[in-house]
Amino acid sequence: MNKINFLFVTLFGIGKLKIIPGSYASLATTIFLFFLFHVLNFSPNFVLIGIIIIFLISLYAVNIFIKDMDNKDPKEVVIDEFIGQSIPICLYEIAHESANETSKILTFYFIMFILFRVFDIAKPYPVSYYDKKFKNSFGVIMDDVCAGLYVVAVLVLYMVLTS
Repeated sequence: MNKINFLFVTLFGIGKLKIIPGSYASLATTIFLFFLFHVLNFSPNFVLIGIIIIFLISLYAVNIFIKDMDNKDPKEVVIDEFIGQSIPICLYEIAHESANETSKILTFYFIMFILFRVFDIAKPYPVSYYDKKFKNSFGVIMDDVCAGLYVVAVLVLYMVLTS
């Protein structure tokens, strides 16, 4: 059971990479979701339900993983990057379900990846609030959820200004 939990919270070992595991996890998530949506044609609503389930499981799994650690937000835990990066991509796909221009889709995926990494690293409020105030799985995950929601806000603002 510990091995399964390790594979889950480290996103199948991506979190054990020595350099920038969070960025690699975000990139893997972006590629994985593009594949799900544009190669396998999964429904964005179905995937969003899956991400909500992963979020709920993560609250428990991350707590189990970090319970005996001094650092309550270790670099190897990257399931939070998966969740945070998935939010803007899924919401983009729900809003643009009929879009077929691959170059436009790839451009938005790239922008969402970069924006998520910027917000996750810079940690503007309330991302920083969850990162500093909650030294448990809730804090580990919610700072990335907030970073993902910042990406959504930027994209909505962009779409409103350009429409």
